[in-house]
Order: sequence, then structure tokens, then C-alpha cells
Amino acid sequence: MQELAVREVCVPFHVIACKRSLAIVLLGRKKTFATVSWSAQMLVHFVTDAPNKVPAIRAMLEPQHAVESYLLGATGGQALSNGVLVVDADLRKPLPVEQLKATLRDLRRISEKLFVVQDHLRDMVAQAFALGATAVVSRPRELIPKLAQVEIAQKARKADFASAPLEVANSAASFSSLFSAIGKGKLITLSDAENATLEVINGIKQNGLNAWLDDVRRYHEGTFQHCLLVTGVAVAFAMNIKFSDADIKRLGLAATLHDVGKARIPLAILDKPGRLDQVELEIMNRHPVIGYELLQPIAEIGPEILDGVRHHHEYLDGSGYPDGLTAPEISDLVRLLTISDIFAALIEWRPYRPSMSRQDAYKILCDMDGKLEKPLVKAFQNVALRG
Repeated sequence: MQELAVREVCVPFHVIACKRSLAIVLLGRKKTFATVSWSAQMLVHFVTDAPNKVPAIRAMLEPQHAVESYLLGATGGQALSNGVLVVDADLRKPLPVEQLKATLRDLRRISEKLFVVQDHLRDMVAQAFALGATAVVSRPRELIPKLAQVEIAQKARKADFASAPLEVANSAASFSSLFSAIGKGKLITLSDAENATLEVINGIKQNGLNAWLDDVRRYHEGTFQHCLLVTGVAVAFAMNIKFSDADIKRLGLAATLHDVGKARIPLAILDKPGRLDQVELEIMNRHPVIGYELLQPIAEIGPEILDGVRHHHEYLDGSGYPDGLTAPEISDLVRLLTISDIFAALIEWRPYRPSMSRQDAYKILCDMDGKLEKPLVKAFQNVALRG
């Protein structure tokens, strides 16, 4: 990272294919939008250890949904990527659990996984979530409203993605490809992360940070929203303090990859619509080390990027994690990335709270004296309040 003249401000998921379609002027900004289409019927993959359950499920869900059934131990080995998974099997027995693990490898790219656990038996519910369940119901009939909710959410996401500005859509698609590769246990490459970073840089150069933040919060949520916001804020900060193009890209790439370890955090924790309990928090706090270990085998990745991924939750007073670093051990890139990460987290929308105003978020940064570099927070004011 370049040294500035004054030390006080020295800054030590299924990927939807998009295409250019039409350009319009919205709120005075020229924007290009992506188009996408989807089928009217949602596909349900029903997995069971009892063949006699299949006719009842078909009678209940068809023709509203297209149902594909699978008997444990007899799946075809296809790595499917769309639809919803429904599992109804006895998870108290070792054999069905092992068979189900094999089946889930074939269906690993399906994000929504609903498990039927009769009478909501505690041990089976725990096993279901351990296997990757996103929701558990106590009887098959309860699947109907659950699937309706999933269908509405999926169509809304696709509609949002369809109307998202091209830079936002392309960047999110690159994030999705990156996280999907990690979920499949593949060795990831830097290309998706670099593409996502370049789209953010282009979007901010063309329309500014304010437009980027508005667009991301309008079209995305959860982990993707956070990653897109952090990268946008970090890139805008680097531009504001006149970094070179190379350093803007370097910081942007670190921001793009900073939460990549969350791809290995259980969805039940990652997408929990409320505060995490102590055990869940400990699991979540592993993500910087997980991300660091995922990226280490990549020969092209620089040590400063690895440093940013592992240490973006460290504080100058040693109260951060995972390594409890203190000021002399925290690099310039990490100091900037940490501020960008905290600010983005405060202004993003979450299911359990609205987004905080940028003024209030900046005030919190100012109140973190001793944890964040005060002159750097001061230099961040233009980005935080005016974009």
C-alpha cells in the first residue's frame, strides 16, 4: 500500500447468466440492466427411506410443484443445482444418515433443504440441522406453506436480480460462483474474486458510492449484500485518499475475499434472523481462519490479502479475534479494511433490524477510539457521510 504524505492519514449460491439488455436513465444516472427468466413450476427433490411415502407427497404437492423422488441408497449421482430439497427419513438410524450424506453430495448446490421430523424429536432435529437443513417441519402437510414461502422468496430474488444494475448483478454472480466452488469442496481460483472486485470498482467510478450502496441494499441481502457493501466502501475509501489503481484493486480484492470463510459456516447460523447464542457466535467467529486456510493454497494470492482475510476483526487494543493482535502487529491494509467492514455491517439491512443511518454508523466508528486508528477514522468521514 502506498504511504501518504502525512502519517496521520496513512492507510497502513446457481449463478444466473446475465446479458446486456437495455440502458435507461434513472435518477439522472445511466444504468444497464440484466434480464433473466424462470419457469413457473418450482422443482421439489423428495428424498426418503420409505418408498410408500412418495405417492402421498406427489398427491399433496403436484401439480403446484414438479416433484422428483429419490430413494436413499439409489440416487443417480447427478449434481443438481436448482429447486428445493425435501427429506423425510429416519435420522435415528446410522444407515439412512450415511446414505443421506451421499445423496446430499449430489444435491449440494441446492440452497433450500426442508426436513420432515415426525413429532419434532429433539435428536432428529439436531441431526437434520447438522446435515444442512434450512428448516424443519413436524409433518408433511406443513411443507405446503413452507414451500410457498420459498417460492415467493426465490421469485422475488430473481426479479430483483433481473432489474439490478449490471455491475451489481455481475459482481453478485461472481460472489455466487466463488461461494459455490467452496461449497462443493473445489480448489478456488482468484478469477471470480477479481471479476467481482473489478465490477465494484467500475460501478463506483461510473456512479459513485452512494448509488452503489443504494443499489446493493435494494437488490441483495445476507452475506452477498455485506460483501458487496464492504468492497464498495473500501474501494471508495481508497479512491478518496488517492491510492494508485494497483492499490485500489489490492484493497478491493481483500475486501471481496474478507468473509469467504462464511461459505463453510452452517446456514442455520449464517442466516439466523436474530442474535447468535454463545455457541453459535464461537462457530461464526471461526470464519476468518477458515477463509485464510481456504485461500492459502492459491499460489497467486499475496500475503497482504491473506492478512486482510484473517485479521479484519482485530483491534488496536488487542480485543479482536482470532489472534488478539495489537497495534504494532496490525497492517495498514487491515486497519482500513476493518473500518470498512464495521461501517458496512452497520448500514446494511438485516431481517431483525433496519439499516442504520450513515451518520449514526460513523458516530459509532468515532466512539471506537483505542480500537480503530483515530486519524484514519477522521479521514473516512468524507466517505461515510458524503460518499
